[in-house]
Amino acid sequence: MENNMFKEMADMSQKMMKGYETLQQIKDVDIASTPKTAVYHEDKLTLYRYNRDKDATYKTPVLIVYALVNTYKMLDLQPDRSYIKKLLEAGLDVYLIDWGNPSAADRYLSMDDYVNGYINNCVDLIRKKHRIDKINILSICQGGTLSVIYSSLYPNKVKNLVTHVTPIDFSTNDGLLFRWSKDMDFDKLVEGYNGIIPGDFLNQGFDLLKPMMKIQKQQNLANSMEDKDKLLNFLRMEKWISESPNQAGECFRKFMKDLYQGNQLIKGELEVGGKKVNLKNLVCPLLNIYATEDHLVPPAAVTPLNDAVGSKDKELYGFKGGHIGVFVGGKSQKELAPAVTDWLKKRDN
Repeated sequence: MENNMFKEMADMSQKMMKGYETLQQIKDVDIASTPKTAVYHEDKLTLYRYNRDKDATYKTPVLIVYALVNTYKMLDLQPDRSYIKKLLEAGLDVYLIDWGNPSAADRYLSMDDYVNGYINNCVDLIRKKHRIDKINILSICQGGTLSVIYSSLYPNKVKNLVTHVTPIDFSTNDGLLFRWSKDMDFDKLVEGYNGIIPGDFLNQGFDLLKPMMKIQKQQNLANSMEDKDKLLNFLRMEKWISESPNQAGECFRKFMKDLYQGNQLIKGELEVGGKKVNLKNLVCPLLNIYATEDHLVPPAAVTPLNDAVGSKDKELYGFKGGHIGVFVGGKSQKELAPAVTDWLKKRDN
C-alpha cells in the first residue's frame, strides 16, 4: 500500500513537470479569432461585421444579439469550434453586437436603452447599409429575451428570428437560478454594488448552481496538462469565463424583478420605454432552440414562446446537450449550425 502511494506521488510529480513544460510552450491563448471589422460604435457598444472572402449567398444579413452576461466570444472560441465560422461558411453575411463592459458611467442604462436604443440603432444601420426593410436576428440566452422584446415592438424590421436557450416563461422552478431569483432583493443588490453588478459576482453564482463542476474542472485540468491541444481547449474556456463583463444596474434590476420575479413578458404585462410588449405582435418566422440538459435555462422556460407569439411559421428545436454545448460541442458544429442555416435559407426570399 505504501509503495502504491509513493508511486502515485511520483507519477503525479512527473505529470506536473510535463504540464509545466507544456505551459511554457503556450505564449498566448487566443479566442474569437475569426476576422471582423468594426462598423459602428455607440457608448461601450461595438457593432462588428465579419469579413468574407466571397460575397454572401444569402440575401438577408443576420445580426447576432448575445446576452449581456458573459461575452459573444463563446460563439467563436476556436477555429474548429466556432459557431460564427459555420454561419460564414454557409454563406451568411454576419453582424454581431459586442456590448462592451459597463462602468460606473453606465449604471443607469435601462432595458429601454438596450432595446429601443442600441439594438434598434444597429438594426437600422444594417437595414440602411443593405437597403432592405427587414433583417434576420440570431439571438442567445438573455440576448434572445431582448430580441423577442425587440421583435414584438418592431415587427416591421425583423424578417426571421432565431432564439437559442432563451428564457421567456420565468415561472418554472426547474432550475436553481429561477428558484433563487424569486426570493432575492435586487434593489439592495444593485444599491450595494453602487449600480454596477460585477461580472465576478455573477460567475460565483453560476458556479454555485453546479458546485461539483469545480472538482470536475480541476480533474479536467490535471488530465490535460500533458496534451497541449487539450490544455489550450481548457484555457480558452477559462479565458472566456474570466472576461465576463459587469452589468448596468438599472437594466439588471428590471430584468430580474419584472421577468424572473414578475414573469411579466409571458403575461403581457411588460413595459419597455413606455411601450407595452405584446408577444402576439411577433409575427415573423421563428426558430426557437432549447437544450434538453440545460441547467441555466431549462426547457420549461424556453418552449412556451412558440404558443405565445403571433407567428404562423414557427418551429421548436430540441438540442440534446447543455447550455454551453449548444455552441461549442462537436455536435453543435455538425448538427445545429447546419440546421439553423438551412432554416434561414428556406426563408431567404
